[in-house]
Amino acid sequence: MHNKHSRCGAHAGPGLGITRRHFFAECGVGVGKIALASLLAGSTPALANTGTALLGQPHFPVRAKHVIYLFMAGAPSQLDLFDRKPTLEKYDGQPVPAEVVKDQRYAFIQPDAALMASRFKFQRYGQSGAELSELLPHLSRVVDDLAIIKSVRTDQFNHAPAELFLNTGSALQGRPSMGSWVSYGLGNDATDLPSFVVLNSGDSTSAGASNWGCGFLPTEHQGVPFRGQGDPILNVSNPGGINAAIQAETIDAVNALNRVQLARLGDPEILGRIQAYELAYRMQSSAPELMDLKSESAETLAMYGAEPGKASFANNCLLARRLVERGVRFINCYHGSWDHHSDVAGGLRAKCGQTDQACAALIQDLKQRGLLDETLVIWGGEFGRTPMVESSAALGRSMGRDHHPQAFTMWMAGGGVKQGQTYGATDDLGFHIVEKPVHVHDIQATILHLLGVDHLKLTYRFAGRDFRLTDVHGNVVHDLIA
Repeated sequence: MHNKHSRCGAHAGPGLGITRRHFFAECGVGVGKIALASLLAGSTPALANTGTALLGQPHFPVRAKHVIYLFMAGAPSQLDLFDRKPTLEKYDGQPVPAEVVKDQRYAFIQPDAALMASRFKFQRYGQSGAELSELLPHLSRVVDDLAIIKSVRTDQFNHAPAELFLNTGSALQGRPSMGSWVSYGLGNDATDLPSFVVLNSGDSTSAGASNWGCGFLPTEHQGVPFRGQGDPILNVSNPGGINAAIQAETIDAVNALNRVQLARLGDPEILGRIQAYELAYRMQSSAPELMDLKSESAETLAMYGAEPGKASFANNCLLARRLVERGVRFINCYHGSWDHHSDVAGGLRAKCGQTDQACAALIQDLKQRGLLDETLVIWGGEFGRTPMVESSAALGRSMGRDHHPQAFTMWMAGGGVKQGQTYGATDDLGFHIVEKPVHVHDIQATILHLLGVDHLKLTYRFAGRDFRLTDVHGNVVHDLIA
């Protein structure tokens, strides 16, 4: 892998019919001259693996070959799940000290709102002695496989920009998502599936499809949403009267026309369109087989709490394992509705009831199949929740928590992560980080490093400048790496 692409810049002269994307690709990476030449010569390359594979070898030894990102959209309360605060229990119901909240901004509450302790019991588990809430009984059984990071911070305090920041490295729409950057940088090991797959459960995310968009990267790196019910991908099944032979002939004809346009215009987006048709054709057989959970044993289904034919987070975690087995590079599992501005205790009971078992099962299942060492599993939301209570008669809210970007908790497992550790710490109220702060861009830099990628070198020139996932920030957190 190299940075040649980011140093190339050109534009087409008038009337040449050549696009900016053509020059991006032809400057050394992207779709590349090799794939283009083979198409123009009439040969048929392995289309699913052209393009990003030309970036070359990773910068570092590869610890993780796959990523499963369990994104808890809406922002879970770290204070009720991972970050117990005895001092908060002591001063429950009292005003927060003025010096603690000086110059702070909040989405819905006043800075001087009363403190609110967690209503849940905590206990230490495993050889690591990590402290977890009673809401996470299943995760407690795999706690020694985790690296729990209690000192994550973000620059954003509203949902949509904060989700974008975690997923794309920017609060602005239109930037490539992490999965797209990984697909662009490392290519696709799966021959019959996309390199980047998205699975949704719960309510939708605030930032929507922008969380898994490819931005200005070639469209082959777009995240592909798979559905939990019916056809895994819309229109993947042939309509009535269209058999496999007719479908193959149709795709051959469409791609022949696309190759004529590719030869005339040299636009690599046309090559991306050809690849999409070829991949879609292969997925007509591979995707339904992938989604058929009935082939799993009764013991495996029970371990996850999965039910074939039902859309759920449990099913999506099991599908994520199946996608890893088939070579998919990056899988996002989004689970919404963690935004508990009211009744945080009741809301967390419901959401943890939907997710805790499956999260633990995923780690256990990957481990017993020998896949955890090469699969990086990540859990977290877009920010944390305040130590102060949110109550509003006008909005019908009580006993909730507001947005808190200053400090929150994420965890990682597998994929070269140093297991059985708790990293970083917050103050006695869980308000500010007091030990080993980890910025969102540090998380992203560390993920790329575990995949063998230098986040400073994975760049793409667009609109006159070089872009990267971590913008102009980010440091690898080496203490998290085994």
